[in-house]
Amino acid sequence: MVKSSASTSRHVKQALEELADPERALVSARFFKTGPGEYGEGDKFIGITVPQQRNVAKQFRNLELEQVDRLLKESIHEFRLTAIFILVDQFKRAKSRTEKATIVDFLLQRTQYINNWDLVDSCAPQIVGEYLSEEKDQSLLLKLAKSKSLWEQRIAVVANQSLIKHGQFESILMIAEKLLLHEHDLIHKAIGWMLREMGKQDVPILRSFLDQHSKRMPRTMLRYAIEKLSPAERQRYMKR
Repeated sequence: MVKSSASTSRHVKQALEELADPERALVSARFFKTGPGEYGEGDKFIGITVPQQRNVAKQFRNLELEQVDRLLKESIHEFRLTAIFILVDQFKRAKSRTEKATIVDFLLQRTQYINNWDLVDSCAPQIVGEYLSEEKDQSLLLKLAKSKSLWEQRIAVVANQSLIKHGQFESILMIAEKLLLHEHDLIHKAIGWMLREMGKQDVPILRSFLDQHSKRMPRTMLRYAIEKLSPAERQRYMKR
């Protein structure tokens, strides 16, 4: 194994290709909706499990950003996800706010390559959300929520997982209201998920939001949001 300090994206790809499984690749392509007209249309898989990708990412944890960039721009899904795992690890190990900001900027300039829900969910809370949890101004998420990109919108929603853990609910409440009638199921699920996480921290705030919006919420969003409430409350909201 080449030491990560001297590694390139080619070395990472070689390590991943050694683990490729064509049968698993077919299953992954179906699971992530890569067919014509589906949200992951055109995405390519070579069949590598997430734990395997995480192990490879650890081996190349010090990969230079220029090489991570090349990896992130690859057409193979597992190459891009491994690049994200490397970025998350580097963000966690960053010693200064400046280093963290560099990684956040790097990521947000390449959102066109973070183009499936697992890619988003693997970096939005861990990098964007964690960074913004220490910022007073979180308008960046509102800007992403207004984007025409489904994936930037999902970043705006899912990044709130970290903010919620820090007891910060204002952002998710505003974004959930803004995207309440979004047309895509992936946004319905993401918002419902974040509302549910908020409810774990503060049930009264969740109830307040549901009392105001549950009649208009898509069913999937509502089901996710009320999952941790009592059976009686779940039934009451679903009947509305």
